[in-house]
Formats: sequence, C-alpha cells, structure tokens
Amino acid sequence: MEANFPTRPLVGLLLRLLYQHYSEDTHAALREAGFGDLRPAHANVFPFVGPEGITVSGLAGLAGVRKQTMAQAVEQLERMGYVERRPNPNDRRSRLVFLTQRGESVKPVTHATAARVEERWAELSSPEELEALRASLLHLLTELRAE
Repeated sequence: MEANFPTRPLVGLLLRLLYQHYSEDTHAALREAGFGDLRPAHANVFPFVGPEGITVSGLAGLAGVRKQTMAQAVEQLERMGYVERRPNPNDRRSRLVFLTQRGESVKPVTHATAARVEERWAELSSPEELEALRASLLHLLTELRAE
C-alpha cells in the first residue's frame, strides 16, 4: 500500500497515524489475553496509577484529559474490576485510585506489546532512528510541560 502523503506532512498527523497502529496492536493483544472489555479511553488510566494510588484529578492532569473524562473512565474500570477507589489518608475529601490484581495483570500485556511494536519500528527504520525519535519527543514533551 502506497502512502499518499503531502510532500511535507504535519508532524501531528504522522504522530496520530503512528499511534493508531500502536493502539490497534495493543488492543488486539489485550483482546487475545482476555481483556476484550477494555477500550482505548481506558489506556489513559493504567500507565499513571502507581502503587501509592492517585486521585482522578492527578490522573487527568498526567493523561492530559478533562477531569470528567477521567472520572468516567475510572468509573467504568471500577465496575469492570480493574481499579478500586479507597479513601485518601492525606485528604478525607478525596479518594485514591488503585489497580486491582486484574488491573495489574494488564500491564505485562501492554508492555510486551509495546516492546514488539518498537522492535518492529526499529526494523523498519533503524534502532538509532527510533532512539533519536524517542529523544526528540521526550525533549518536546518536557519543554511543553515546563511552559
């Protein structure tokens, strides 16, 4: 299949299209591993929930989505058994989100899939190009978050 891109495609378009490939591969692996109930919006939760828990507001900030959007995703994941909310020992008015055992079992699947995707991308370009891309994206993201 030949790509019909403009001479100088926008970086945002390229990032979005690459992410679609990544997301499709991840979702397929999750379905195959028995997590077919997960949706792409749920991907905003798993990477940011550490062992100490996190508030919905904290999750929304890290994922770059609205608090309401994150609250809906957390509610869905809680009903599905992937996360649980517990009282925040530092603030009685809030609750912290934690991954359940089922939620923790998603991480190895997504990490293995991500590694396979990156290996494939390195084959299609080169390991050096992929690392240069990673460094550039990390630099841009760091600078943008510092603004």
